[in-house]
Amino acid sequence: MARFGLPALLCTLAVLSAELLAAELKSKSCSEVRRLYVSKGFNKDDAPLHEINGDHLKICPQGYTCCSQEMEEKYSLQSTEDFKSVVGEQCDQLEAVFASQYTKFDEFFKELLENAEKSLNDMFVKTYGHLYMENSELFKDLFVELKRYYMAGNVNLEEMLNDFWAHLLERMFRLVNSQYSFTDEYLECVSKYTEQLKPFGDVPRKLKLQVTRAFVAARTFVQGLAVARDVVSKVSGVNPTAQCADALLKMIYCSHCQGLVTVKPCYNYCSNVMRGCLAYQGDVDSEWNSFIDAMLMVAERLEGPFNIESVMDPIDVKISDAIMNMQDNSVQVSQKVFQGCGPPKPAPAGRMSRDVSEIAFNARFRPHHPEERPTTAAGTSLDRLVTDVKEKLKQAKKFWSSLPSSVCNDERMAAGNGNEDDCWNGKAKSRYLFAVTGNGVSNQIDNPEVEVDSSKQDILILRQIMALRVMSNKIKNAYNGNDVDFFDISDENSGEGSGSGCENLRCVPKLEYNATDHAGKSASDKADSAGAHPGAQPYLLAVFCILFLVMQREWR
Repeated sequence: MARFGLPALLCTLAVLSAELLAAELKSKSCSEVRRLYVSKGFNKDDAPLHEINGDHLKICPQGYTCCSQEMEEKYSLQSTEDFKSVVGEQCDQLEAVFASQYTKFDEFFKELLENAEKSLNDMFVKTYGHLYMENSELFKDLFVELKRYYMAGNVNLEEMLNDFWAHLLERMFRLVNSQYSFTDEYLECVSKYTEQLKPFGDVPRKLKLQVTRAFVAARTFVQGLAVARDVVSKVSGVNPTAQCADALLKMIYCSHCQGLVTVKPCYNYCSNVMRGCLAYQGDVDSEWNSFIDAMLMVAERLEGPFNIESVMDPIDVKISDAIMNMQDNSVQVSQKVFQGCGPPKPAPAGRMSRDVSEIAFNARFRPHHPEERPTTAAGTSLDRLVTDVKEKLKQAKKFWSSLPSSVCNDERMAAGNGNEDDCWNGKAKSRYLFAVTGNGVSNQIDNPEVEVDSSKQDILILRQIMALRVMSNKIKNAYNGNDVDFFDISDENSGEGSGSGCENLRCVPKLEYNATDHAGKSASDKADSAGAHPGAQPYLLAVFCILFLVMQREWR
């Protein structure tokens, strides 16, 4: 027995040491964990003073732990809130950028229209006096329609401008031929020759092109800013999945349960969790980048040929030049109209007639200096606004694909990228060994942290992707100078020039629509229906023959 005395004693001591060590570990203090838990507003009674057995834990590692079941449940909710807060901060900043840009451009365009209308009114009063005052509603209606288009878009700008010049011709035709009396039907005949006679010179054609392109681009660009703002708001509000919530708990607070309250998640670990939790948001990135590129293209147009400021600032000068042109050519215009519409009736006896010289527009507008830029909304110009928004748009590109990294760069969410050993890897304080997955749902099949069902799609995310796609198409139309709501009417199809077959004023081109006629029937439908008649004749003949035979039989 003496031979076994020493080994037995050593074994006994080893067993006792292990029990003492276990007892010491079991009784390890959880005071710091408890303090931080209570600091978040939770009940201190949930937190044990010393480590307890962790068999009750569902997500965090089991074993001896400082977390009760209640703590794990509350930490789960808290981790989701922490995640939504950090993601929300990133998205809120971008949303605020687009909201601010939308407000600046919207205020600028609205004030630009107000200033242009006021400038035209003030100078036309000085230039044309009572003649303008008597016909001022025509010009007011022009700006009403321009504002209505900008606000609602339900205005065909080209048709509206054509109507404006036609009505202006009617008014001026009365003035320069005040010795005659004209019926409404006669004046309607006069307006039909606006395009052929060109009484206002080339101003209507040029202004129509400039106004249409500038307004379409301006309105569409502002709409794009609003869509971007709303998409960011809605996408950022997507709630995390249950699998994401579990991964967030494990990443953010399970280290607390082991007493590692100062150890932050490893950067690559955080990256995988964020890519899994933001997988659906990552799918927005492709359409988002296409949208941003389209916005940048239109922004270039706003600086150049589609600059609404350079169109609206001198619009009073351009309209005045058109009026002067009509005055200078009034005799020739009147003679051709009389040939086409017939001789007018003299004004009734006793009516005061005025000579052309008496109603002459005797004062031309002030010379226009392009270098004079109006100070409008926020005391700025369109060029400065566009320069600023272009920079913001470039910064917003790839926002959704970079969002996981942006979240993990927040010191509240992860350790620094260089701290790879002294960080929480989801199980212990150690290096994270897994590779980082890509962005988007399809790349999460190998994500070791978050299970993502690639067969399911988030309906809200899909709607935002569709909203971006629709808006991108509108922006591309605006970039090409086409109205997003109405087909463009090109000058080449206006029926002017040689080969039109019109040798006199009585040959007025028939009004044609690019899309539909008054009945809403498309031109292609008309062609189809017209082409169907010859083929239908044999069938109609057969039907009539059958009916005739039936009727004959009944008569007998």
